[in-house]
Amino acid sequence: MRIRGRAWLLMGAVAMLGSAARATDLPAGNSGAPVTHVPIKDISTVEGIRDNQLVGYGIVVGLAGTGDSQQTTFPMQTLAATLLRMGVSVPAASIRVQNLAAVFVEASLPAFSKPGSKVDVTVSSAGDARSLEGGLLLMTPLYGADGRVYVQAQGPLVVGGYSVASGGSSKQVNHPNTARIPLGGIVERGVTVDLTALDQMTVVLNDADFRTAESVATAINTAMERSLAHVVDSRNVRITVAHGEDVPALMARIESIDVPVYPRAKVVINERTGTVVIGGTVGLQPVSILHGGLTVDVVTTAQFETDRMGMQSHTEGQQVTQINSQEKPVDRIELKAGATVDDLVRNLQLIGATARDVISILQAMKAAGALEAEIEVL
Repeated sequence: MRIRGRAWLLMGAVAMLGSAARATDLPAGNSGAPVTHVPIKDISTVEGIRDNQLVGYGIVVGLAGTGDSQQTTFPMQTLAATLLRMGVSVPAASIRVQNLAAVFVEASLPAFSKPGSKVDVTVSSAGDARSLEGGLLLMTPLYGADGRVYVQAQGPLVVGGYSVASGGSSKQVNHPNTARIPLGGIVERGVTVDLTALDQMTVVLNDADFRTAESVATAINTAMERSLAHVVDSRNVRITVAHGEDVPALMARIESIDVPVYPRAKVVINERTGTVVIGGTVGLQPVSILHGGLTVDVVTTAQFETDRMGMQSHTEGQQVTQINSQEKPVDRIELKAGATVDDLVRNLQLIGATARDVISILQAMKAAGALEAEIEVL
């Protein structure tokens, strides 16, 4: 008998600053990056004008035996209560729920929605139903955070997957326990904002940045040819509305103004999947990177004895362990002044670095001060 185990020991990526010290006259890593101009509406929202999340609980009927099981008690209680409201009294214990499923229903109520307008709704199983295919959602009220009903949802479900089982074999595609009802919700109570009563509005940036906020205020004042915008903080730009001014027309002009944006240098790392995303504005300093690997093989061989009849018998306690190690040559990367992210990625590909190796190298570069960016680990 031979037992073979392998242990991989990966030497940590060592990042060292190059002999060339940082010089103040060297250009920053992102100084040569082109400035991007985008409309204000793409990088901001208007305070108070937003969607509102809604949620409700209901039942789906018409399933072909793929609904909740008898062990799930709340679908029976829901159906019994629904029938009771319709004048039918049925004991909950006598109800069979294989053709129905208890579900949660959610939707987003857009800003300025009026009663009678329609929204899409999403339906998800709350019990142990196998599939919602072919089901019909009965009228379900959707509530807002204040506990009031804003939307009534009802209609046939559209399922983007299926699940089939027969003879001990099963096949499933996507998620058959979640479905949508396009335009299946009717707005009963709208959310209105009286724009005519506003004397000021606030543009809220998606990403906080003082430089971008100042650019937004300057661009608005230049385009409107008057001083009506000023920076409150790194995220908010307040706009003064003149008395009697057409607010929708004003905001339409403001949202279409192009402004320069200055994104924050950031490296996003997902250690669970090994994904690394490096922004184009990441700056690099002169650096040398040494990266190598050490492989250790541990082989354990059990010893056997052969008797006179040629039979082998295992002898307890007699095992031979062999340890073999092999170290590959150290890979070296040298980035000089003015190196870009493309240079870093290209050199990492040349040495055959995996995603895990890149994560270690980037973290070591950050610790050494050679990576001018914020590292965000998901």
